[in-house]
Amino acid sequence: MSALEPVDFAYAPALESPAALPLRERYGLFVGGEWVAPADGTTLATTNPATEETLALIAHADEADVDRAVRAARRGFEKYWRKMRQSERAKYVYRIARALTERSREFALAETLETGKPIRQTRDFDVPSAGAHFFYHAGWADKLTWATNGGERARPLGVCGAIVSWNFPLLSAAWKLAPALACGNTVVLKPAESTSLSALLLADVCAEADLPPGVVNVVTGDARTGAALVEHGDVDGVSFSGSVETGKAIRRATAGTAKRLSLQLGGKSAFVVYDDAPFDQAIESVVAAAFSSGGQPAGTGCRLFVQENVLEEVVARLRARLGSLRHGDPLDKNTDVGAVRSRAQRERIAEFVRAGVEEGATLVQAAWTPPERGFWFPASMLADVQPSHGAAREEIAGPVLSVLSFRTPGEAIERVNDAPYGLAAAVWTSSGALALHTAERLRAGVVWCNAFARFDPSAPFGGFKESGFGRDGGAPGLASYLHA
Repeated sequence: MSALEPVDFAYAPALESPAALPLRERYGLFVGGEWVAPADGTTLATTNPATEETLALIAHADEADVDRAVRAARRGFEKYWRKMRQSERAKYVYRIARALTERSREFALAETLETGKPIRQTRDFDVPSAGAHFFYHAGWADKLTWATNGGERARPLGVCGAIVSWNFPLLSAAWKLAPALACGNTVVLKPAESTSLSALLLADVCAEADLPPGVVNVVTGDARTGAALVEHGDVDGVSFSGSVETGKAIRRATAGTAKRLSLQLGGKSAFVVYDDAPFDQAIESVVAAAFSSGGQPAGTGCRLFVQENVLEEVVARLRARLGSLRHGDPLDKNTDVGAVRSRAQRERIAEFVRAGVEEGATLVQAAWTPPERGFWFPASMLADVQPSHGAAREEIAGPVLSVLSFRTPGEAIERVNDAPYGLAAAVWTSSGALALHTAERLRAGVVWCNAFARFDPSAPFGGFKESGFGRDGGAPGLASYLHA
C-alpha cells in the first residue's frame, strides 16, 4: 500500500448553507393529496452521513398504510387521471417540472445532506437531470399513440408501485414518476429508508402543482414497506431500483401475477482504454465516474481495463490525479469526494479493499485525515487486479477503482463481459471503427464512446444480466407503463 500526499490548492471554503432547506422535525405520509400520520405512529430517523446528526423523523408505513395509499391511488386513477385528456395530464407533469426546477436549491441540499454526495454533483447533475425527465415526459403525454406499436390500443396500466434506491433518490424517482404519470397511471412512491427527504419534497411539489388527490402518493419506511407495496393485489405494475438480492425477491413475489415489472439493479461498469486514447480526457472521465458521487451509484465506472502497453502511464497519471482530489464537507462547493451513506457501507468498502489487497492487488489511496464524526472513505485505486479477483467482479458502491489490463480488443471484450453485471460501459480510443467494434460486442445496456455518464431523458437506460431488465427514459421507457 502507498499513500499519496494531497496537493494543496488552498481553496477557501465555499459552503452551501443548510438553512436554505427548511426541514420539518417530523414527516408523515403523503396519501390522497394530504399529509397523514402512520397507522401505528412508528417513525425512523434519517441522518446526515457527514456529521451523523439526525435530520428529521420520517413515518414508517406498515401494511395498513400501504393499503390506504394504494386505495387512494386507485380512486385517483378511476375518478380523475384516466378520464383526463392527455394534453391536460401533460400540463400537470410540466408543472411538476417547473416547480422542481424553481426549488432546485432545496432539492440539491436534501440530496447532499442525506447521501453525502458533494453539493456540486447534486446541484449540477442530479436535480437538473430529474427536472429534465419531467419536462421531457410532459411532451409525451399527448403522443402515446406513437409511443408503441399498439397505436390506439396503448393505455395505462393503472396503479404503479415505484421503489427507488438510496444513491440517486431524486433522479430514480423522476425516472419512474415522470413516465408513469405521462402514460396516465397513478403512483405509490416508496423511497429508500435512508434517503427519503427528496421524495417528501417531491410530494410537496405535487401538492403545489395541484395534482388531483391520489395521483401521487408517498409512503416511507423500510424493506417491509416495500414488500407490502410489491405484494399488494391492486398494484398493476412495479418499477424497482436497488440491490440485486431485493430485485430477485421482487421477481419471485410477482411471478405468476399480472403485474408489469421492471428492475434497475446493481452494476460494475467498465472503462476500456486503448493505447490510442486521448489520455488527458480519459483520465478525467475515469476520475469523475469513479469518485464524484463517492462511487455509490450502480452505474459507477469502477472497473478500468487498460491496454497493456500503456498501463504504466495510465496508472501513473491516476496516482497523480488521486493526490489532487479534494475530500471533505459535502456542502463545500470545492469538495470532490464526500461521505459514504452509512457506517455499514464504510465497513463494507473497507472489507472489500482489504480482500483485494490479500488477493494481490496494490492499493493506492489519497492521503487524507477524515473528521472524527461521519462516514468517510478516501478515494482509492486497486492496481494489478486480476479477472478472478473479487475486486473485478463484486459490486462495492464506494470510491474504489479496480485497474486491470488487456492485450487485444478481443481480450478486452471478453474480460469486460466476464462479470455478472451489464449496466454501462465506456470505450476510449481515437479510432471510430475500433470504438464501434468494441461497443457493439459489450453486454451492457449503455455504452459511451470517449465519454461517460452522458445522460439524456430521450435515451433509454437499463441493463442486462444481474443489472436487471426494462428501460428508464426515451420511448422504450414508456413500455413499462403502458398496455399495448
